[in-house]
Amino acid sequence: MREKTKYVKVASYEAKVSDVKKVLLLYSGGLDTSVMLRWISDHYTPEIIALTLNLGQQHDDLEKIKKKALKLGAVKAITLDVREEFANEYLSKGIKANASYQGDYHLSTPMGRAILAKKAVEVGIHEGADCIAHGCTGKGNDQVRIEGYILTLNPNMKIIAPVREWNMDRNEEIAYAKNHHIPVPASIDFPYSVDDNMWGMTWEGGEIEEPEIISPVEKFLTTYTLPKNAPDKEELIKLTFEKGIPVRLNGKNLSLSKLIMNLNTVAGRHGVGVVHMVEDRLIGLKNGGVYELPAAHVIIEAHKALEKYVCTMRLNELKSQMDIRWGYLCYGALWYDPIMDSINAFCDFVNKKVTGEVTVRLFKGCVSVVAIKSPFGLAHTSFTNTGGYRFNVNASAGFTEIYSLQMKLAHQIDHMLK
Repeated sequence: MREKTKYVKVASYEAKVSDVKKVLLLYSGGLDTSVMLRWISDHYTPEIIALTLNLGQQHDDLEKIKKKALKLGAVKAITLDVREEFANEYLSKGIKANASYQGDYHLSTPMGRAILAKKAVEVGIHEGADCIAHGCTGKGNDQVRIEGYILTLNPNMKIIAPVREWNMDRNEEIAYAKNHHIPVPASIDFPYSVDDNMWGMTWEGGEIEEPEIISPVEKFLTTYTLPKNAPDKEELIKLTFEKGIPVRLNGKNLSLSKLIMNLNTVAGRHGVGVVHMVEDRLIGLKNGGVYELPAAHVIIEAHKALEKYVCTMRLNELKSQMDIRWGYLCYGALWYDPIMDSINAFCDFVNKKVTGEVTVRLFKGCVSVVAIKSPFGLAHTSFTNTGGYRFNVNASAGFTEIYSLQMKLAHQIDHMLK
């Protein structure tokens, strides 16, 4: 067995026992944060206020989570409904940037952490907390996101990260919970954990983190239909966008948050948006994950297609490069860095013309954009008043001769040198 390293606090913002009188705990009700409630009480003896955000979770019971926090010793449990703000101020930026990281992970957790940290600072100040505690491990991205954002928004706030401190692995946490009569969703037989919001459910733990093992999705992907069990009949849906944001689903006007949550159900029936990945974590580790992103995957695929249709070739090329950069910055804990504001301003400009209707086919886990309509479309046939824009085919041969000139000359020179 590998010897465990004792954790030593070296950063100035890490709270010491003498610093802590009132702690705001970011509480999800899962294994880590449930164990933390008891552990912080035993090791720091402060008042603990639990904070849970309603981000449109697809599976969590928020009222049950609130009652659990109070039962485990929190002096107060706060639940904030931030679904509209999350959709309009965070996910909308992700949609315009075709949010993705190293494939089809649409960054549900990174965007969720940005608003979580903001609300933690606001509530912490209001409640007079001198410290914020979170359940992130010492090997993941979220510790950097949450702590970096908290310190950006309030440099004076102290932070506790018990999972870094207590030197327990997952099985030891489960044993600790059992010994202290703490009900938790994880067990030795179910070692998986999930971060859940309306944009996606991100699963990790157990076999998921072993690249050579096929993740047993039947055990934990229970919210929606698995692709192999999806209907044998395809379904066509229509998404209407205005300036890059979906505003109607099958002709029905909906707020962005409601559209996303409704689309989760529709696309989830077809097993859409299940992603298996081995990703590069911010701190350098490679780690496996399984993600459920039904609505996010449909919206991003539809948005990309519509955006490509209304933009010029060179703008599409630059936009795709900026989208990749946006994804890495969002994933990499830099939501509040000015570079993100700059890229978001660029995305806002590009999306001024991303207006129109996209028809999407859903079938057995697959998403296919099958039709696009936009008043700003640049297709030849979209200019119906003239039967299509005029194209002089007589110019094509001259264009080809000039376009291929350098390639032709380079090939001739290479031939002479042989």
